[in-house]
Amino acid sequence: MALLNLGTLGSTPVVKNNSDLTTSDPTDVFQFQISSGKNINLSLTDISAGDNADIRLFRDANNNGVLDSFDRNVGLVSNRGSNQDEAINFKTSSGTFFAEVSRFAPGSSGDVSYNLALSATEPSGTLPISASSSNLLPKEFVLGHLSGNITRTGNVNNQNTTDVYSFSLGFREGVDIRLDGLSSDADIRVIRDSNNNRIVDAGEVIASSNNAGITSELISNITVRGDYFLQVTEFTGNTNYNVTFNQFSVPT
Repeated sequence: MALLNLGTLGSTPVVKNNSDLTTSDPTDVFQFQISSGKNINLSLTDISAGDNADIRLFRDANNNGVLDSFDRNVGLVSNRGSNQDEAINFKTSSGTFFAEVSRFAPGSSGDVSYNLALSATEPSGTLPISASSSNLLPKEFVLGHLSGNITRTGNVNNQNTTDVYSFSLGFREGVDIRLDGLSSDADIRVIRDSNNNRIVDAGEVIASSNNAGITSELISNITVRGDYFLQVTEFTGNTNYNVTFNQFSVPT
């Protein structure tokens, strides 16, 4: 098991691309610290075709600097099927943590390659979505090309602060996006990842909606052809939500 200490994690993502898991060394562990309450964001992407890898997050509960059986009693896991992107977004207090990337043996043969990004953004409920939302872009929910109206349901909370949807628009196509059905405050924003690095860089957020309370959120008139991400982010509390993509044709 390889272990790498990343030091104190901050809002600038730490990226570990082109990493490998092998049959003889099937697990990588990344240790890091956060100095105050934050949203921890982990994004596991570009898992090699035909393979499967999962990610887990543990706190160093006994403060011994080692990921041991005591720490493994409580943790978060993202273990979606095949080589789908994995994500963990967790609101927590200061401490030492371990992000464990592991090869899923029944779904993999030979080496498994992957990209990992980690960041710690400001805790939700204190600052606008621009500061508290994850700045990582895993494709958690892939909608593909929007050829009609789509509604999805979900939940954001302290153990899953952000959900990420990927979608695309074709020539002379547009979309309005509505978030409703809220019981606590949640916000949305749309990102164009222009350099395809799966990180929210400066200038890539093209629209956002952050109304107070449980008021519905709306982003209208996205009409430029291309690929997009939508983030749904908890502001305060646990809430279910409905997100609707109303696709329309743009007049000539």
